[in-house]
Amino acid sequence: MERDELTTRMSSKGQVVIPEEIRHRLGLTAGPQFVVIGSDGVVSLKTLTPPTMSDFDEFVGQARKAGLKRSVSPPA
Repeated sequence: MERDELTTRMSSKGQVVIPEEIRHRLGLTAGPQFVVIGSDGVVSLKTLTPPTMSDFDEFVGQARKAGLKRSVSPPA
């Protein structure tokens, strides 16, 4: 895993610019959402990747199987 140690500043509005080199390497463009974690003087950003429809369908299928095992029927 490559690691860059670059600097940036926080604006008066709390905005932080991710350096261009890192954005390019990670394939970041405008628009993604991040989870922000702060602990012990460290701020970490993790991109949020929404599930695909295929992932969602798989989840629904698993929930249906679990419901059938417990004899749970859909609401009327």
